[in-house]
Amino acid sequence: MKRVYWFFAGILLIAIFVAFWAANRPDAWKETEIATLRSLWIGSLPALPPDPSNAFADDPQAAALGQVLFFDARFSSNGSVSCATCHIPDKTFTDGLPLAQGVGTTTRKTMTIVGTAYSSWQFWDGRKDSQWAQALGPMESPVEHGGTRTQYAHLIDELYRDRYEAIFGTLPDFSDRVRFPDVAGPVDGTSASIAWGAMSAEDRDAVTQVYVNMGKAIAAYERLIVPGPSRFDQYVEALLNEDANAIQAALSDDEVAGLRLFIGQAQCIKCHNGALFTNNEFHNTGVPAASGLPADDGRASGVTKVLADEFNCLSRWSDAGDDDCAEVRFVTSSGEQLVGAFKPPTLRNVAETGPYMHAGQYATLEEVLRHYAHPPLAPLGHSELEPLGLTTRGLAQLEAFLGALSGSLNVSPEWLAAP
Repeated sequence: MKRVYWFFAGILLIAIFVAFWAANRPDAWKETEIATLRSLWIGSLPALPPDPSNAFADDPQAAALGQVLFFDARFSSNGSVSCATCHIPDKTFTDGLPLAQGVGTTTRKTMTIVGTAYSSWQFWDGRKDSQWAQALGPMESPVEHGGTRTQYAHLIDELYRDRYEAIFGTLPDFSDRVRFPDVAGPVDGTSASIAWGAMSAEDRDAVTQVYVNMGKAIAAYERLIVPGPSRFDQYVEALLNEDANAIQAALSDDEVAGLRLFIGQAQCIKCHNGALFTNNEFHNTGVPAASGLPADDGRASGVTKVLADEFNCLSRWSDAGDDDCAEVRFVTSSGEQLVGAFKPPTLRNVAETGPYMHAGQYATLEEVLRHYAHPPLAPLGHSELEPLGLTTRGLAQLEAFLGALSGSLNVSPEWLAAP
């Protein structure tokens, strides 16, 4: 009897050990966790949402013209700055700098344009509500492209008239340089502004329409720039297919441990959720001001700017209908939660897009994670962060997981260089 007893006792112990191992092996996930991982998987990224404010958003000819304009440095005050100066394809459409550099230096880091067609708000503070409106902002900024509307209208006339007219219809005759000065536009405090004010309202509108159409063409191009799968996505797909070999090959044990922290104790998923790893909302995470720059109030000013924007979804330059533009019509426009709040960028390819935060305050992911693990007091407003109690090893595992989010872009190679 004793032998029988010990035999069954041994079987029971083995069963308990196997059950414990199965529950704690790196690829063991609860059903609720698998649902979360599926929501982060690139396969859950929906089709591109429509942009009712841009009637040319999905026009292939507009995208082709937009690509040309994106890489053409002649659309700047010094002939040396294009959209691609800051949004470099080989750098995941960022520039690797703490602060963007155009004809001057800005006060913010360049955000990637990858996947921004899925966002209702553009820039760190959401001061623009469409890709085409975003594209126009830097064109007139004195520290980015530094150009003016009439300058750009003349360039379209001289360089791209046929291509423009094939998409947008007849281009006005801008040959009269008295009616349409070489340098004129609503850039405050400049001679260009004085020249702009001297033009008739009809002529200003004719120039602005060309300017708007430039933005809509660039946006049609930028809509094509979306992320592709990473090793993380291979891992989730393998989990969903119950492919043990592929699961093992996709991520290391440390990367899986980092993923567990990401959706659990580290609370990263509160802001970095969905298949783009961003909720495209605004959060104050206590990031200090960059050295030499004042504290930045972020969304608090950004929402005021988007509501007053000449090119927002509700403007006469938008193609949206009466039932569109819900985001800007019902936007939260005040409150302490907006002060010092910024849009969390996508974490896809995050290992290649440093430095980090809205003004490049942190050079490495290690510094970013230390900030989140031991949050300081917010310089403005109320920080959402709480101490996470993560170990040094846990932070390293989180960083390892973030490296597994790197992948190629889901776009044909011909779109990634100047045509």
